[in-house]
Amino acid sequence: MKLNPASRALKILSLIILSSLLSGCIEWFRIYQTYLQLNEFDRYFAVSVKQDFTLHFNQPRITSNDFINLTKLYPSENLPTPNNGRQWRYWFCKVNAQQEIIHPEIKFFTDLRFNQENQLHDWSFSSLFLQIAPAQFLEVSLRSLAGAEISEEKQQLKAKTIVTPTISAQLPLKSEVLRHFGEPISIEDNADHEVYRYFFKLLTTRIEKGYESNALNEIKLSFDKKDQRLFNMAGNFAGLKIAIDYRHFLAPNNTEHSAKLTTSSNASD
Repeated sequence: MKLNPASRALKILSLIILSSLLSGCIEWFRIYQTYLQLNEFDRYFAVSVKQDFTLHFNQPRITSNDFINLTKLYPSENLPTPNNGRQWRYWFCKVNAQQEIIHPEIKFFTDLRFNQENQLHDWSFSSLFLQIAPAQFLEVSLRSLAGAEISEEKQQLKAKTIVTPTISAQLPLKSEVLRHFGEPISIEDNADHEVYRYFFKLLTTRIEKGYESNALNEIKLSFDKKDQRLFNMAGNFAGLKIAIDYRHFLAPNNTEHSAKLTTSSNASD
């Protein structure tokens, strides 16, 4: 969806107001620039799927400092790349209610790759993560954020009342998810669905003071009792809150859906 000059000017004006409400954080300016790029997804982004899922930024704006300033979380690994950039890997390991690592280990990662100008140009999610966020649904969820509603109070982008292309793909079966993720911490039983809760802890040696609780990530997976398929995934990964209701992307006449990204950037979150 292209923005006309008047609409774009209005959004930029909104950005200035939003930036002041967010204590003038320059990282939000670059985040907002990236948000505007979502309106022309195929021009500014590309997706590749092999064993993992990678979102490529064709004209990157977000820097590594922006990511740290917003999430307060440092990577598990920080390695150089051939193009004189850096690759950050965030490892998440399954833990029990006491935050002890469960053996045998079950873990997944997300990679952030920065160019020599320190700009984020690739963001990847490992194959295990794709068991609960299948590639086709992950891509359409990202596309759906074009025109998302901005909440300066919660510092989040929330897709709302947007016509989204539907996809023909099978939702993951509960048996397959359990085969990869094992038994949950708890199961919430509802009339027509169950919610499986998992804890995954970020493996890192450094977290900014006051944000230690952000290392523990709760994942909620909702399964339909009738067909035993996963229909909703909600979680917090490296300071990025994700909530996706996959059913909305399959409904033929749907014009509103629930894909949401939120940055956890204050210690009270």
